[in-house]
Formats: sequence, structure tokens, C-alpha cells
Amino acid sequence: MPELPEVETTRLGLLPHLAAQQIAWVHVHQPRLRWPIPENLAEMLSGQLITEINRRGKYLLFICKTGDYFLIHLGMSGSLRLVEAETALAKHDHVELGLASGKILRYHDPRRFGCVLLGEGDVMQHPLLVNLGPEPLSDAFNAAYLYNQTRTRRSAIKTVIMNAHIVVGVGNIYANEALFLAGIDPRRAACEVEENQCDALVLAIRQVLTAAIAMGGTTLRDFVNSSGQPGYFQQTLQVYDRAGQPCVRCDKGIVEHTVLGNRSSYFCAGCQK
Repeated sequence: MPELPEVETTRLGLLPHLAAQQIAWVHVHQPRLRWPIPENLAEMLSGQLITEINRRGKYLLFICKTGDYFLIHLGMSGSLRLVEAETALAKHDHVELGLASGKILRYHDPRRFGCVLLGEGDVMQHPLLVNLGPEPLSDAFNAAYLYNQTRTRRSAIKTVIMNAHIVVGVGNIYANEALFLAGIDPRRAACEVEENQCDALVLAIRQVLTAAIAMGGTTLRDFVNSSGQPGYFQQTLQVYDRAGQPCVRCDKGIVEHTVLGNRSSYFCAGCQK
């Protein structure tokens, strides 16, 4: 599933090509996504000038000069690719935005769990965004904040940091890697994580996400960036999907696997207390 690093990689790839670009036409080939594509999508977006491309959590926010906007979520398997006009339409290319430059932005989503939605006014007040937690790379996400958020929560710390109402964009792969880096057992009750450990975990989350963005995200199955290239962060994974293998940090530990919140979790019991 594309997480924050993959979405940010997509945003950075599109920004030089789409900002200040006019949308010439829109074709919807499959309107049935997680939420139905608005019937007036083509009418509302044709002729619009894109002025900004932002991100909130896992949502891409395209701001238009008129004050209208459209937001895109890549779902479980989606991608946005910028292609030449003569590029053949692929299976699962559900939405096309033709640009004045002659290129086409294509939304590709085999499992159709993503969305393409319209709005106007303050995009941050959209119902899907207004109740999200702070961005993990922002100053608002710090040790004091995380410590305060965990005091009454007995659920596993890994489940808590994957809760988008507490902090956005820390997907399963990155939660596993950050907890390993911080030396915290993912099964530990959040309320038992001490303040100094919250500080280490915030730093680890930032370090892991920053490194993943620099490497173009993680491609385990479907994800490609706006140019159709995979990410490479999976080559540096230290604990995720390494069950039964020796720990890369200590001499004795073997990576273990468990399930928390219906998600696979990996840890070294010797390193992560």
C-alpha cells in the first residue's frame, strides 16, 4: 500500500511538470473506486489551472487557480504516472487528465481502493482531512506530543503510531523499521512507553521516513513513481519481512513475526525491549 514516502515521492515527481499546467481534458474510464468518481469531474476540471500540489498524510492535493481542488488517494495499489500522449492505455488506468503540455496524467489502480474527489475552499477542511493527526516530519509531532497521546492507551505502541488520528502516514513497513531503530518492542502497551523512548521513537520515525523518501519509497509489489520507476528503500529494510533471519544489529537475535492490529509485525526480542 502506498504510504507517506511513496505519496511524497509521487508529489515531488509531478510537481515540476504539473504546477502551473492547465488541464485540457479529462476522461474517466472506471468511475467505481472506493468512493464513486464525481459525475461532474470532467466538467469541473477541464480548463482548470493547477497552481499547487500538496500532500496531507497519504492524500495528494491538487489546488486550482479558481479555488477548487481535487484530491487523490492511491489506495492499496494505485499510482499516478505522467506519460506521453501516444502511450497506450493500460488495464486499470481509470482516469486520465490531458495537460496543455501534451502529456497525460493517468491514475492507475488495479484494486480500486483509492479515490479521486472534488472540493472547493479550504482543502484542509475536507471531511477526509480535517481530523487527521500531525505530519510526522513536522514540529507538531514531537516527544511531548507522543508521550501525551500514549498515556491512556493500552493498545500496542505499533498500532498507536499507525493510527492516522494520532500521526499520519506511518504505514506498516515504516512502523516496523522505526520501532526496531528505536529499540522498542512493537507489542508493548503504548502507555508503558517512557518519555525518553517516545523521543527516540519520534526521531526514528523521522529518520526512516526521510530515508525512504530519498530512495523513492518502497516497492514490494505494485508501487511505481510518476515516471514508472520503483522505489528502492526495500533494499535497506532491517527487520520487515525478515522473520527467521539473524538480527542485523545483535549477534544472538532472530527476527520474530507476530500480528498486531491485523498487520504483520517483525521484531528482535533481544534488541527491542
